[in-house]
Amino acid sequence: MGKKVCIIYNTSKKDAIKFYEVSKEFFESCGVEVLSEIEGSNFVVVIGGDGTLLQASKDIARQNKFAIAVNMGSLGFLTEIRKDEALQVYKDVLDGDYELEERHMLEVEVKGEIYTGLNELVMTKGGVLQKLVRIKASGEHYINTYRADGLIVATPTGSTGYSLSAGGPIIRSNLDVFLITPIAPHNLSTRPIIIDGKEEITLRLDETGNSAYITIDGANSIEVTENDLIKIRYSKKRLKLVVPKSRNYYSILREKLKWGDLIC
Repeated sequence: MGKKVCIIYNTSKKDAIKFYEVSKEFFESCGVEVLSEIEGSNFVVVIGGDGTLLQASKDIARQNKFAIAVNMGSLGFLTEIRKDEALQVYKDVLDGDYELEERHMLEVEVKGEIYTGLNELVMTKGGVLQKLVRIKASGEHYINTYRADGLIVATPTGSTGYSLSAGGPIIRSNLDVFLITPIAPHNLSTRPIIIDGKEEITLRLDETGNSAYITIDGANSIEVTENDLIKIRYSKKRLKLVVPKSRNYYSILREKLKWGDLIC
């Protein structure tokens, strides 16, 4: 039976549309059937920025496929494959000469529903007129009650996203940990903390009369009150990404964050 690939691309970017056509032509010339659905494919190609991969990540992980993520965005921590090396990576994958890296996926339980995400859960105050929000966080034991604009619970993959902007550390993507980062905390001694990924984290709004909102990877905005318990754990599903041969985790950080470059 011949190989099949699903190609997902950012339909709003001209470069992504153009490279989709290049990729489609390449695979068809190799006798690979190009599909528009993940189901039935052997692997997935994602062409776009990190947002494109975030949107596709849940379905890719749920169906236990692996992805080649080609960067057409401006930064691309997740979409690590450069356009100029993508065709060679395609060839390597078809030849069986490739390595995969697995990324943890969040599983969030709230209001009787289960949501999944790759980067982070964010819990924030109910509106601009609400000065602060009080969030009680627990793991194996009680951790802290945060008074802040909000709280981020991130995976190692998500440590280079919103959490990084809020002052959190960068965590190597293969570590089994959670990162908790407060957003503009009232107490300046309240700092980000890294805890064991085997723990289940619970969050609860620690005040009456106010509400807060949670989002998972920037989507699924859900209003919560003091009566709602938010449970966060790691899913058994993982996102599997092809690793570029030419670079490693640290070289990608140096490239994306311009480490060692003269900024001024």
